[in-house]
Amino acid sequence: MNLARRIRTARRLVSRRGPRLAALRFLVGLIPNERQRVLALTLVAGVVCGSVAVAFHFTIRLFERVLIDRALAVPGYWRLALCVLTPAAGGLACGVLLHYVVPGARGSGIPQVKEAYAIKGGRVPLREAVGKFLVGALQIGSGSSLGREGPTVHICAGVVSRLGRTAALSRQNLARLLPVGAAAGIAAAFNAPIAAVTFALEEIVGDLDQTMLSGVVVAAALAAVTERGVLGEHPVFDIPTGYGLHYASSLLFYALLGVAAAPVSLAFTESLLWLRARFKATAAVPPWARPAIGGLVTGTLAAAALAWFHVSGVTGGGYDTLLEALSGKLALEVLLLLGALKLVATVFSYSSGGAGGIFAPALFIGGMLGGAVGWCDVTLFHHPQTEVGAFALVGMGAVFAGIIRAPITSVLIIFEMTNGYSLVLPLMIANMTAYGLARRWRPTPIYEALLEQDGIYLPYRRGTVAHALEVISVADAMATQPVTLPAALTVEEAASHVESLRHSTYPVVGPQNVFVGLVTKARLRLAVAEGGRNRLLKEIADGKNFVYPDYSLARAAVRMNSQGVSLVAVLRRDDRTLVGLIAMTDIVRAQARAVVALGDVDVSVMPKSRDEGSNGAGRT
Repeated sequence: MNLARRIRTARRLVSRRGPRLAALRFLVGLIPNERQRVLALTLVAGVVCGSVAVAFHFTIRLFERVLIDRALAVPGYWRLALCVLTPAAGGLACGVLLHYVVPGARGSGIPQVKEAYAIKGGRVPLREAVGKFLVGALQIGSGSSLGREGPTVHICAGVVSRLGRTAALSRQNLARLLPVGAAAGIAAAFNAPIAAVTFALEEIVGDLDQTMLSGVVVAAALAAVTERGVLGEHPVFDIPTGYGLHYASSLLFYALLGVAAAPVSLAFTESLLWLRARFKATAAVPPWARPAIGGLVTGTLAAAALAWFHVSGVTGGGYDTLLEALSGKLALEVLLLLGALKLVATVFSYSSGGAGGIFAPALFIGGMLGGAVGWCDVTLFHHPQTEVGAFALVGMGAVFAGIIRAPITSVLIIFEMTNGYSLVLPLMIANMTAYGLARRWRPTPIYEALLEQDGIYLPYRRGTVAHALEVISVADAMATQPVTLPAALTVEEAASHVESLRHSTYPVVGPQNVFVGLVTKARLRLAVAEGGRNRLLKEIADGKNFVYPDYSLARAAVRMNSQGVSLVAVLRRDDRTLVGLIAMTDIVRAQARAVVALGDVDVSVMPKSRDEGSNGAGRT
């Protein structure tokens, strides 16, 4: 009776989602093959993500005009006061929203997308994407020293994830769709489709996965076309023509620029991680008030730059001021001051828990550093002052490579943002020098370090933990009380029952708890849409994805990878009785505990409990 009552309750919930099911029925009738649906969604994602990215850009500009630009336009001492108060007030408002309404929208968004791709099977909640859109626009528009590029990736990933789930894609194809959204977001944010492709492969996927390459390329191209159709065909920075390697003697300073970019990148990364850990550990300031501190510090530093040198750039992405550096119009002391202030402001804005990215600040800091080294070149060799702008351009890529650790993207993104292709050799020298040194001194990139600070370890990370996963058994990490579905249920009954539950994959069992197979919400919705609502559940359950309790976690992970899934059933060997479930999240948690046991991380940042997986299918 209890199960029947729950099914009736869930059926009423399903009836409220009629439009989604109707859309799925229409899509399945139009494109029955899943591979073709993936291609269609790739085309749709490129256009939709391009449009969303443009809308995000316009929303930020609207908030900037209403908030920080208006504060900077006030004459007299009120200008300095409002310059301090506006980012602080914006940070406070965003802190309240992030704490009470959309906590998943905190940060740049790229770590969340990496986690979703590697662990969560491509699932990015649309609620987080909408929250990132609104809170990110408010925080950047009010003056926090953050960029729009990372949030754009998060927003577009949420959009494509929602499209994929609406189309009832399998977990494998849903995960493959995520880099498509990331590439589309970067292409539209930077007007750089080629760099967007390499970024999605380098940063999100982790390697050159040829199975995803075509979709990523198509989506990035469509997003860039959409963005250019609205904003025009122009690079992000319209720099003077004629930049190039005009003097062989400048190669020495370009190499020194790469050497200098490495410690600057490490100073940014280390200070951001250290301060973020301090903010997370402190109890003196409530979490909702912490972004206000970042805004207050940013506003104070921006006011100092205005008072001392009458220049802006500390707030927001700083692209207008960066363009002046690329044009060689800023003095040496201004370049040094703005670079230092921007670094501190960004560290406080991000570490305090704001919603915004670090791409634009990284480029800004690199431009200031490059311009300063360019002044040394001009002074020593008596080269024309225009060389300062060329060094600023190369510095952008060098610091970006040192912080983000995407070496190919760091070269291509500078080309596409500036339409400057004449500095290939200096860019390659400086970028690879900065990347190599930064990687040697700190092997873990910043986005993975941020995840590890939150106790999240990506499964493709290599190290001493690999041996630990060979000796830990599935029985030591599996969830032992999964929510099961009787094999005798019809597809319609099962779909109604699970619609109100939070997991996406469920084991189907027969009498005596004998395992029949696994079934996902997406498979159930698809079966209903295809007219199979009266079929028995055992007819559509997939019975091949299982392991035994004595398997090692490494062997279980290999089996998941070969089957293209992130969750398998755990069966008793003699009678195929279901004894539990093991998900990729369980393996990652075991990996994290092994890292702690090896003394590689601070135990204080580890999760205190297995809040998911003990009563269901885990993070699927």
